[in-house]
Amino acid sequence: MSDHHAHTGARRATGLLFAIAAAAAFGTSGPFVKPLLDAGWSPSAAVAVRAGAGGLVLLLPALVALRGRYRLLAESWKLLLAYGFVAVVGAQVFYFASIERMPVGIALLIEYTAPILLVLLAWARTRVPPAVLTIVGAVLSIIGLALVINPSGDGGIDLLGLIFALAAAVCLAGYYLISAMPSGDLPPVTLVSAGLLIGAAGLAAVGATGLLPFTASFDDVVLPGFGQVSWMVPMGVIVLVATAFAYLSSLLGAVRLGSRVASFVGLIEVLFAVLFAWLLLGQVPTILQALGGAFIVAGVIFVRLEREKGAPLDLAPEPAAVARDV
Repeated sequence: MSDHHAHTGARRATGLLFAIAAAAAFGTSGPFVKPLLDAGWSPSAAVAVRAGAGGLVLLLPALVALRGRYRLLAESWKLLLAYGFVAVVGAQVFYFASIERMPVGIALLIEYTAPILLVLLAWARTRVPPAVLTIVGAVLSIIGLALVINPSGDGGIDLLGLIFALAAAVCLAGYYLISAMPSGDLPPVTLVSAGLLIGAAGLAAVGATGLLPFTASFDDVVLPGFGQVSWMVPMGVIVLVATAFAYLSSLLGAVRLGSRVASFVGLIEVLFAVLFAWLLLGQVPTILQALGGAFIVAGVIFVRLEREKGAPLDLAPEPAAVARDV
C-alpha cells in the first residue's frame, strides 16, 4: 500500500506542476494578443490562427505518439469534437461576444465561476452536498478572483452579454471535464493537436459566414518594452507558449488531478496574467489584487486538503458515462 500511496502522491504532485505551468502559459496570451488586436486583428481571426498553428506545432509529436493507429481518431471522434468546439472554441467565442456588451472584468469574473458550476454539477448528479472544505475553497477562490480582476461597475450588466458570459463559463467547465476524461489509447498530445485543429477549422467556418468579424493585419506591431516588431513575434509566443504548451500541460494536469481540482488551480492563470501585464505592460498590481491572489491560493489549498482527506472531488458517475453526455 505504501508504494501505491507514494505513486499516487507523485502523480498528484506532477499533475499540480503541469496545471501551474499551464496556468502560467495561458497567462501570457493577454499581453501578447493585445498588440495584434490593436493592429487590426479581430479576436476570432487571432484565435483561429492561434489554435491552427498550435495544432500544427503539435502535429508531428501527435502522429509519432499515434504510431499509425489512426482508427483511434475515428473511435474518439465524439471526444475530439467536444474538445475542439467546447474546450478550444466555445469558451473563447462566447467570452469575446460577452465583452462586446459588458466590461471585460465582469465578463471574465462570470466566466471563471466554472469551478462553482462543477461543484454544483457534482452535487446534482450525486445528490451528495459538497464537503465543507470544498465550499470554503470555492468561496475563497471566487472572492480572490473578484479582488484580482477588480471589476468596475461602469457599463452596467447587459442581459445578452450576461448570457454569453455564462455560456463561456459553461464551456470552461466543459473544458475541465473533457480534459479529465480518459481518452483510452488516444495519446494526450494527439487529442490536443486534433482538438486545436478542429477548433481552428470551426472558427474559420464561422468567420466565413460573417457571423463574426474575421480580419487580420500582417503589418508590424508595437510590442511594449520591445518596440516595433513583426506580427509573427507575439503570435509565435501565443502559438508556442500560450497554446501548444499550455493546452498540453493543462490536459496532462487535469488527467492527474481530476476536473474540479484542476479547475481551481486554473484560477491561478489570472494571477499570472496580472504578473505578465505588470512585467510587459507596466501595469502594477494593486494591494487588493495581491490580497485576491492570497485568497485564490488559500482556496486551492482548501480544495487540495479535502482531496487528501479522501473525499470524492470528481464527478460521478464514471467519466465514461459523462462522456456520453457531452
